[in-house]
Amino acid sequence: MRLGVKRSIDIVVSVLMIAVLSPLLVLAALAVLIGSGRPILYRQTRVGFAGRPFVMLKFRTMTNGSDVGDGTAGLRNARSGPLFKMSDDPRVTVVGRVLRRLSIDELPQLFNVLQGSMSLVGPRPALPEEVAGFPPELRVRESMPQGLTGLWQLEGRLDPDFETYMELDLRYVATWSLRRDLWILLRTPFVVLRHSLNRTEIDDTDMFPPPPAGPTHTEHP
Repeated sequence: MRLGVKRSIDIVVSVLMIAVLSPLLVLAALAVLIGSGRPILYRQTRVGFAGRPFVMLKFRTMTNGSDVGDGTAGLRNARSGPLFKMSDDPRVTVVGRVLRRLSIDELPQLFNVLQGSMSLVGPRPALPEEVAGFPPELRVRESMPQGLTGLWQLEGRLDPDFETYMELDLRYVATWSLRRDLWILLRTPFVVLRHSLNRTEIDDTDMFPPPPAGPTHTEHP
């Protein structure tokens, strides 16, 4: 019942946000197109509700072909455990850095929310290779729809410790309520603004390492 109400809220709020933010979405798409060409969107497989994979949308912030590399960038992983985060990723474009700092690159996920593969609030969707390294108790996060924002984004985004990531996800699942979701949603813009002013922040909006060297290819539109 509560998940049904959560889904209804997701639909109404995502429609309103898409309508209100449509000028910003158009400007961001044009900036990506002018700055580095097509594709404008980056599509990446994540693990969602009940462990089902889905394709998550973002504005592309990296150079074409950045999902292949020489394997050396992984040595600069700023996170612990199975998660990958990199500071000052050289693959990020000039426009991409602006979009990431303001979290504008994440806004296409509103369409994921509207479509039903994500929720406005929930655990952050992880990559399949990250999930493969999760301890069994953390898989309980898949009992909730994965979120555009969540407790980890508010309280643990700058903490590189995997134990913090795990604790926040487990706490969210164990204590979630519609009131808490509203609190997280209302706090998110203020946290994003604070992080955008923090120049030392870990660049964490694209959570994938470069794979080992191989034939180059571009991100599919």
